[in-house]
Amino acid sequence: MLRLNAVSRRFGDRQVLDDVSFDVTAGRMTGFVGANGAGKTTSMRIIMGVLAPDAGEVTWAGARMTREVRRKIGYMPEERGLYPKMSVRDQLIYLGRLHGLGHDAVRRNAEELIEWLSLGERAGDPLEKLSLGNQQRAQIAAALIHEPDILVLDEPFSGLDPIAVDTVVEVLRDRTKRGVPVLFSSHQLDVVERLCDDLVIIAAGRIRAAGARGQLRAEHTLPRYTLTVDGDAGWLRDHPGVRLLDLDGAHAVFELTPSADEQQVLQAALSRGPVRAFGPVTPSLAEIFREVSQ
Repeated sequence: MLRLNAVSRRFGDRQVLDDVSFDVTAGRMTGFVGANGAGKTTSMRIIMGVLAPDAGEVTWAGARMTREVRRKIGYMPEERGLYPKMSVRDQLIYLGRLHGLGHDAVRRNAEELIEWLSLGERAGDPLEKLSLGNQQRAQIAAALIHEPDILVLDEPFSGLDPIAVDTVVEVLRDRTKRGVPVLFSSHQLDVVERLCDDLVIIAAGRIRAAGARGQLRAEHTLPRYTLTVDGDAGWLRDHPGVRLLDLDGAHAVFELTPSADEQQVLQAALSRGPVRAFGPVTPSLAEIFREVSQ
């Protein structure tokens, strides 16, 4: 398990990270979300040793992170950093050799990633001739070429179309099945919601929420319900303890006061006819993000 423990970092008078702690668990995808300037990239650079924390530490498997462990991380920075005039295939092989892979192993890994990420037709082209989406796929391949034990990916889905996102998701899921912990940041909350097992939300350098996706949804579920009946649900306006939020004929969304009981509302609905749907409204990741970031 990768762990950030009470990490703080200041740039001049600006506190960029303030007592940041969270875990990235083996075999799970951890989505790291926050607004621009919230501290995501700084946290990732501290994990990689590019920056040193002012306080706190980063550990792997319970021990302080070392240079040797960092060599086993697959890191993708937000800024593209590959060689623009070198072909995709050649630089994957070059980077793999820098990581110590043998001739046969690096060629096998390169061809596997090229095929998996649908770069086959462009593998011999220089990076600068590729579209931004294909350059992003090449960046991801570069992070994976040495079969890393940990993946730290800063905005891996930036510039990718939906089909390419699905392709990258498939590759990353393959890594988690092998037990690799994956930390990725993204502004695409719909992708994070679909992909992550665990979620970390950071705002103004502080962790505002962290945990399993289902756990966070349960913790932030409001006393809000949805009801669909046969007929008109407008009677909810006059039901005690109900505050109607949205009404569209047979479908209603409402909140309850602390003294109200959702089962009484359900019984009242059943007394009027068939109930097609009834249950709590589970918040989306975007709603949780807005709530905890304020």
